Amino acid sequence: MPRTPDDLLSPADRERRRALTRMKAVAAGALAFMAVLFGIGFAFQESVPALAYLRAAGEGGMVGALADWFAVTALFRRPMGLPIPHTAIIPTRKDEIGRSLGEFVETNFLSGPVVREKLASARISARLGGWLAQPSHAERVASEGAAMGQGVLRALSDDDVQDLVASLAREHLVEPEWGTPAGVWLERIVETGAHHAAVDLAADSVATWLTGNKDAFAGLVSKRLPSWVPSVAHRLIDGALYNEALAFAQAVRADPSHPARRAIDGYLARLADNLQHDSETRAKLEGAKVAVFDSPRMRELAGSAWETAKAGLITSLGDADSPLRTRLREALVDLGGRLSTDTAVQRRVDGWVVDAAGFLVERYRHDIASIITDTVERWDADETTEKIELLVGRDLQYIRLNGTVVGALAGLAIFAVAHALLG
Repeated sequence: MPRTPDDLLSPADRERRRALTRMKAVAAGALAFMAVLFGIGFAFQESVPALAYLRAAGEGGMVGALADWFAVTALFRRPMGLPIPHTAIIPTRKDEIGRSLGEFVETNFLSGPVVREKLASARISARLGGWLAQPSHAERVASEGAAMGQGVLRALSDDDVQDLVASLAREHLVEPEWGTPAGVWLERIVETGAHHAAVDLAADSVATWLTGNKDAFAGLVSKRLPSWVPSVAHRLIDGALYNEALAFAQAVRADPSHPARRAIDGYLARLADNLQHDSETRAKLEGAKVAVFDSPRMRELAGSAWETAKAGLITSLGDADSPLRTRLREALVDLGGRLSTDTAVQRRVDGWVVDAAGFLVERYRHDIASIITDTVERWDADETTEKIELLVGRDLQYIRLNGTVVGALAGLAIFAVAHALLG
């Protein structure tokens, strides 16, 4: 069964059409009533002179009704299909109306001072804080944010992310030269003695390990001796080696001026100088750096790390009781409490919002208003006319009805005055 135009309308538009049809019938009925009054008055005014007043009222009412019918009809279509100039205004000037509406909105609503004043009086931060401070609302925001985060993570291509990470690593880690900056950094460490704590930690660790692992030296040297050497000598040699190693570690740990410490200081100082001034040392460092970052194993580790992090984030975001979601809810509630009670924070946040909105409006208000213009230009002229008529047509029929009444009263008043003055 074919669909009629009414089937394409929404229920609200169908109700508007019924109301418009009723008002058109009322306005047409008023015109017909005035025509009847005019006919009666015109036919019988010779025999009943008072009916001349009735004729004048009917005549004025018809003129007013017809004039307003023409004016209202000319907005939407050509009256009786006649090509009268300046009629069918809405369908023929739809694009100009859209541009005018866009300019009106841009000038009067998308104005920096107007937007700033409205937002400054809205107390956005306090309202948002009061809303966020409620746990149910914080849970809703956290849930929606988690769903969005999961969607973004699932939409990301693993290969694209790995390529991006590799590109960033190459741009910021591989391509820049490391030798000179590393040498400057190491030179400052040596000059300030900041490495001494690391040396102390190493000496302590070695001495502690040696103290608890004497058995590790059993056979370390003696098993390489000839078989004819007595076993007692084996034990003496291993014990002496262990004692010397332990004594050396304890001496380094106890003596801040130990030769080993000075040797480390000297080596680090020479390395810092070579990194800054020796091309061969810098070349070795660059080669090691490239070998590490360009190795397949490093790429595998980076890819595995991303996949693990991605899977963990998706799982945590999807679990309402996960530590991540719990901390997110708590952070939102805490933020809401601060926004709703701390006036200093409110002023800062409101200031950011007002400044951001003012900047966006001043910079993009023409683009925003052009949405109205472009949308109206894409509308079909007949469909636009029908929608506008459905929205305002019923009220415009009251203009016809009022014109009928005003015309009748005006005609009656004019005739009465003329009759009184001229007889």
